[in-house]
Amino acid sequence: MVVMVSNGNSPAGAFAPVLTAMSTMRDGQREQKKAAHAYLESFQKSAEAWQVTIGILQSTADPEAKLFAATTLRGKITYDVTQIPSDALPLLRDQVLELLKVFATGPRPIRIQLCVCLAILAIQMTGWKDVVQVVVSTLGSSPESHACILDFLKVLPEEVTEGRKINLTEAELQQRTQELLGDNAAIVVQLLINYAQSSDTAATNPQLLEVITSWLREVPVSDVVNSPLLNVVFSALDSDRSFEAATDCLCAIFKETRDVDDNLSTIQILLPRVIALQPRIAQAQQQEDTELFKGVTRIFAEAGEAWVVLIARDPGVFRPLVEAVLECAARDMDRDAIALTFIFWYELKLYLILERYIEARMQYMDVYSKLVDVMLKELEFPSADGPNSSDLFDGDREAEEKFREFRHHMGDVLKDCCEIMGVTECLSKVLDRIKAWMGSYAGMATHESVPHWQQLEAPLFSMRALGRMVDKDEDIILPQIMPLIVQIPHHEKLRFATIMVLGRYTEWTSNHPELLESQFKYIVSSFETDSKEIVRAAAMAMKFFCTDCKHQLGGQVVQLQHFYNQTLDKLPLISQEELTEGVASVVAVQPPGQIFDLLKLYCDPLMARLMALANQASDDEGKLAVADHLQLITTFIQIVKPYVEPDQENPAVRYCQEIFPILSTILDTFMTFTPICERICRNWRHMVISYRTAISPLLPAMATKLASGFATSRQGCFLWATSAILREFSEDREHVDDQTTEAIYTFFEAQSTNMLRIMNDLLPQETPDVIEDFYRLLVDALLYYPHKLVHSQLFTPIFQAGVSALALEQRDPLIAVLHYIRDVIGYGGENPPSSTNAANPPEIQRVVQQLILSNGEHLVKQILAGMMITFPDDCFSDGSGALLGLFELMPEATAAWVDKTVRMLPTGTVSEAEIERLMVGIKSRLVEGREGIRKVRSLLQDFTNNYRRRYVAPRDGLGRLEPERFRFNS
Repeated sequence: MVVMVSNGNSPAGAFAPVLTAMSTMRDGQREQKKAAHAYLESFQKSAEAWQVTIGILQSTADPEAKLFAATTLRGKITYDVTQIPSDALPLLRDQVLELLKVFATGPRPIRIQLCVCLAILAIQMTGWKDVVQVVVSTLGSSPESHACILDFLKVLPEEVTEGRKINLTEAELQQRTQELLGDNAAIVVQLLINYAQSSDTAATNPQLLEVITSWLREVPVSDVVNSPLLNVVFSALDSDRSFEAATDCLCAIFKETRDVDDNLSTIQILLPRVIALQPRIAQAQQQEDTELFKGVTRIFAEAGEAWVVLIARDPGVFRPLVEAVLECAARDMDRDAIALTFIFWYELKLYLILERYIEARMQYMDVYSKLVDVMLKELEFPSADGPNSSDLFDGDREAEEKFREFRHHMGDVLKDCCEIMGVTECLSKVLDRIKAWMGSYAGMATHESVPHWQQLEAPLFSMRALGRMVDKDEDIILPQIMPLIVQIPHHEKLRFATIMVLGRYTEWTSNHPELLESQFKYIVSSFETDSKEIVRAAAMAMKFFCTDCKHQLGGQVVQLQHFYNQTLDKLPLISQEELTEGVASVVAVQPPGQIFDLLKLYCDPLMARLMALANQASDDEGKLAVADHLQLITTFIQIVKPYVEPDQENPAVRYCQEIFPILSTILDTFMTFTPICERICRNWRHMVISYRTAISPLLPAMATKLASGFATSRQGCFLWATSAILREFSEDREHVDDQTTEAIYTFFEAQSTNMLRIMNDLLPQETPDVIEDFYRLLVDALLYYPHKLVHSQLFTPIFQAGVSALALEQRDPLIAVLHYIRDVIGYGGENPPSSTNAANPPEIQRVVQQLILSNGEHLVKQILAGMMITFPDDCFSDGSGALLGLFELMPEATAAWVDKTVRMLPTGTVSEAEIERLMVGIKSRLVEGREGIRKVRSLLQDFTNNYRRRYVAPRDGLGRLEPERFRFNS
């Protein structure tokens, strides 16, 4: 029961421990703060918190303590109102209203929290019908109360629309929304008009505009636009005090008119008033008022976004709005506001490229042409102000990174322009810029200095941005540009930009081989520069050249190896990988008869480096170098996949057989170093994936090493290599005999037995990564070997181990386990997640159903405990999906398990009424059949989400919801 606190004026009263804990949180030592935090967290959920928080708010405590009390009261009203008898709620409401009177003049954060308290209480007091009238009349008409009333009116619609966190049914919430918002809309509009007309100060009060914005979703937008409030909003743009709030309000009005055909009359009122703001653009630029310029830009851009279909439909009327957006972009020299226009240009483009708007497209062509000019100018790097000509951002690395990211967004706008204007017209502007620079400054360039290089680099960057838009058959502009750019004077940023362009247009170059040699030489020569950035760019470009022009480079495959061998050690790791990917692509398209020799030519030097690195590796840094170098070998295996007939020897497999003993020796040597184990397992996994059943000659040796490696190291990488073998040699695969299939399944069971022993010895929290790899392997095993796995003696302990693993709190292992559990449940019915279209045999269904009957209670307990307390957010859908599967398979038994589980929740955390409402809801929906079962899933999600928001995980464990320890007797 909520009562007024009699000793509220004394800090030594009932709430003294709370004040002491807050003081400790502010000034105490680490352990003291920890204890204080635990106390305050417990206090906020206690029944005593009702009296204590109101007592603190009535006391002379400091504002920080009162804000904590108001915030706690908000949480109590949201989640714990069931702790108060329903007949005591009016008293609580009156107390909150009295507190609002006390804090009417501030501090505002406390006043806001109390307004939220009152709004949430109003939602739950379904018998209170005259909420707005009571609040307005109770708080009074004095000027001090106006701020309080406006705050309440602002938060009311916000809290109602967030009502899913309140424990009401959907029907109750819908009805309450209509009572609180729909039925009060006209009243609120009139209140706001009266207030706005009460004084000039009131008309420019940002709070007034915030309330209008908040109610726009509830009040028909035409009611606002056709009322004096529209003048209030536009007039507020003239005041610095209210400009930002008026901008927000106006943009919210635009959003409400997005259904343009339903709001044509409203838009006709708004459009001329928006266009009339256009002089503000130049005014803001001249005054160098950044905030004013951004606000005006936002108004034009968001009006354009809202009315974009009308802009495409009626360019004669709406062109002035488009020109205003363009002017905003053109005048934004500091690049502070131009990004606000990007969405508009994109959305308008989406309409203009449609056939039905072809006429409008032609009318806006000149606008997009001017936009290209704007973007090409905005893309330019700034000029260096200081003596260091290479430091363009005065040492501000954050500004530099922001500009680089911003350029890519501008590149997206250029793509939009290209779709409207066509590739030739866009590239023509780029060519003109390059020629203009060449004509003006090329003769002045030296090796040390390139004047106004920014004006050349920007069109180069734009070419890179437009790469995706340019067809490889383009024969008008690119043949003029490409010979020019490989002659550009040396400058680090120009060379970098040129390399990136060449790498972007390699598909085009493959179609124009006459230009390949000059570009290829340019890239190769770039590896000799001192710039790390240029070398990295050259490696990336080389990857694309070799990938896209691999057939043209086939004749140089031997010379390419000499370049590769000489260059590799000079590159950083990522560039080594990119260059390797490129040369491997050239090797891959050579005739199968040459593949073995070419692999030896390219990979033998890599293997020699690998062995040298392994012999020298005495510390972690040396061992990591071994792991990194292994990736280069794997790249060749991933890419070089020659096709040979099934009865012929695969030359790549022949080479794998040569290097396998060396890799095995390295694995044995570094078995305790995880990165090397992972890279070797990845290498072997890709041998299987790339060469599929042709890898059969290596299988016995590989399986032996994977089994012994897992038994010794207990590392999950051995399991995901096992998974590849399981997939490629499944029961229904061609060219795989029964003996091989049986041997592979036996190998899988050996790995599983070892894993179950690990899970017997260790808690799930000690080995989450291996659990993830194991259950991903099991998903494959169930998919490809369902008959063998379901009838296996390991089927039950594997499932029980998975249930125990649901105690984990990491996302990825939990998702892997839940996917396996969902798949197993699927095999209990007629439509399992099978790799074939065959019917699920009744005997398999019976085995799975018996497994679930024996373990279902524990499974449901762990899933619900996870969804309510321990699971990360990303696991909710899989958890509820598993419950849905159980309800579809065994509805009555699952309902009983859910009932039993929710009654295990800690005392006081959930009421008997809530449990009964949940179970009645479940049972009523189960009789509706399949559609009803899906509604059960929603019921459980709502229940668990609500519980999770109200309670944190108990510090002394989960009590009766604690998972059972998995035990395995092999």
